[in-house]
Formats: sequence, structure tokens, C-alpha cells
Amino acid sequence: MLGSPAFQRVATRCFLTRPIARRRARALFDLVAGFTYSQILTACVRIGLLDLLARGPLGLATIAQRIDLPLEGAERLLRGAAALGLVERCGANWILGSQGAALRGNRGIAEMIAHHHLLYADLADPVALLRRGGGGGRLSGLWPYAESAGRGGGEAVAAYSALMAASVPMIADQAIDAYPFRRHRALLDVGGGEGAFLAAVGARVPDLRLALFDLPAVSERAFARFEAAGLTPRTRIFGGDFLVDPLPQGYDILSLIRVLHDHDDAPALALLRAAYDALPPGGTLFIAEPMAQTSGAEPAGDAYFGFYLLAMGSGRPRSASEIRAMIKAAGFSRSRVVQTAMPLTASVVIATR
Repeated sequence: MLGSPAFQRVATRCFLTRPIARRRARALFDLVAGFTYSQILTACVRIGLLDLLARGPLGLATIAQRIDLPLEGAERLLRGAAALGLVERCGANWILGSQGAALRGNRGIAEMIAHHHLLYADLADPVALLRRGGGGGRLSGLWPYAESAGRGGGEAVAAYSALMAASVPMIADQAIDAYPFRRHRALLDVGGGEGAFLAAVGARVPDLRLALFDLPAVSERAFARFEAAGLTPRTRIFGGDFLVDPLPQGYDILSLIRVLHDHDDAPALALLRAAYDALPPGGTLFIAEPMAQTSGAEPAGDAYFGFYLLAMGSGRPRSASEIRAMIKAAGFSRSRVVQTAMPLTASVVIATR
């Protein structure tokens, strides 16, 4: 019935159904035009428009000069950005819009946008990407963890480590607010990259001992962060491959922050079993990441991360129930879902050994 042109005509003419028809038409158009919207956003980030307007109102001619665009091009970008809420017209000037201000308040989003050109290149032919299956596309070149380069020099992992570190605060705040880490003595963050999550927990829980485990080239990058935060006296850094090497013991809580969904089922289950072996009886496993089939955040799971991880060449978004089933298979006695304030960013599953 929804696909019937006759029904659509009636729905748009009837005053009772017209608002619904308009909302549905807008939603459908957004699906069609989504790539164009994302490219307008990309242009604003790459060209520094949002940062420029954050300093105060500016006229069109000044903006065009500072972002190095012709007058007509600058005006077209501003009008497109205004339609998306990124900027606003204020008399003869332009100012930062509500969406633009929110984006600037979260550096991790801007970092994700900045590298999306690799994802878009892979999605230029989504059918070919789906038919290719494993192996990923151009985006996989940003993720050397799965290759031997992850054990090499720091430059090999710098780009992706920096991206993950910049985007971790989006998840860290949700995770720390959702769970009382202060009830534990020592936290081991596995796959913790440059230590952004550990540093955030350490700042909020001053008596907690901290440890990080990641590939040597990655974990070495965490030292400067811990030193700058004054956390080195209570922090240890371990270098190793969590798919091969045993995890350090002596920690009563082990965290996996956006790690599980980066791996296919077999290595993800192996990691959960390694976590079980590393924890003492009664120890806690803490998992935080965007999850599939999360109420109110469905597009972030199977749509965005489903194709993002396909382009990365490893992993898939899992629902909380799928993760809990894997946790049970790994040996944990019980698990539960912990609600977060922003499930679009991250959901949390807790398990007890």
C-alpha cells in the first residue's frame, strides 16, 4: 500500500495523513541525498569553515578569502551547510550553527570525517565490496593491526592510533558514567591503543591501578599520554599481541573498548577466552562499543559500522545478546547489559568470571 502511487496521492492530499506523508518523504529523500550531505560536511571540516566561524560572525567576502574559495563557491557551501544546521545566516554575516557547534565540541567526530574519503572510495561500488567479502578495501590500509606492521615501528600504526585516541572520549565518558570503576583495585585495558580510555578512567578514579596491553608499536605511544597526565606512577604498559600472547594477570577488571567488533568471530571468541584466563575468580570483564540492534541507534550498528568494518576487512557489529552468548561460550558465569546515556555512541556489557 505504501508503494502505491494512488495511495501516496491520497496521503499527501488528506489533512490527517499529510504530515505523516511529508515526514516519510523527507526521510526517503535523506536516504537518497545522504552522500551529498556527508560531502558538504566533509568540505566544511577539510576547509576549516567551522573553526573559522567559531571565532565569530564573518561576512561572505571575508569567509571566501580565508577558506580560499571563489565567492560563488563559498556562498554555495555556506547555503548547503546552513540547510544542514552546520552554519547560520545572521543578518549580513554567517555564524556557527547548532550542529556545527556540537561537531566542534567532539574532536573525535571531526577526525572520523577527515578519513572518510577512504571509506567513500570503498563504497563507490558497494556491490563489488559485498561480493569481495573479506580482505577489505582502501580503508584497510589505515589499520595495520591485523598485519605484521603492527609489530613494527610506531609510524606504521600512527594514523589509526591517533584516530582511535581522538574518538575514544566519545565512548569513555559514557562508559565511566555507566559503571562504578572505583569498586575495583586494578584495571587492565586490552587493545587500549595510546591510552586515551585509561587516562580518562585514571582522572576520574584516583586510587585505581592501571595497565595497558596492545601491540608494542601501539602501546609505546601511550607513555607520553600517561606522563603528561601524571599517571605513570600507577600505570604499567605491556606490549604484545592479544590474539597470540597471554594477557597479564593480577587485575580484577579487564576492559575491551571498541575492540571486539573489530574482529571476526573466531579471534573475538579467542580474545574473550584469554580475558577469562587472565581474570581472577569474581573478576569483571567490561565491554563498550557501538552495538547492533540497539534501540534508537539501529543505523549506527548494522548500517554504518556494518559497512565500515567490511571495508576495514575485519570484524562486524554484534548485538548485546550476541556478545553475551560469546561471553558465555568463553566461560564467564554471568553477564548483563548496562545502559548508557548515549547508546548511539556506545553500549556496555559487563561479565563476571
